[in-house]
Amino acid sequence: MEKHPAEMYKDHLRPFLYSKLEEFKILGYDDVEHESLWSYLIHKKWKQKTELPLYKLAGDILSVKIGDFMNYATVEAFKSSNWLESDEGQEALDELLR
Repeated sequence: MEKHPAEMYKDHLRPFLYSKLEEFKILGYDDVEHESLWSYLIHKKWKQKTELPLYKLAGDILSVKIGDFMNYATVEAFKSSNWLESDEGQEALDELLR
């Protein structure tokens, strides 16, 4: 898999990432991790962008809204979940399809 162009700036962007994580903690979202925020940025915020200057990447990090991030995290959790394969999920699906 090809690396995203922003990966080369990851160490330089680390203070901005931690600043955003601290903001999330103040808002009550203590469980957001560094890597999940980075994944959101790479796969959503910078998905279509090929080359960006460092200052724009930093600005994008600082402009992340908690709602946008949580929407992304929720969708990713459902994508990776085997909830429908569990007994509870199967029962819910059967109930829904009745």
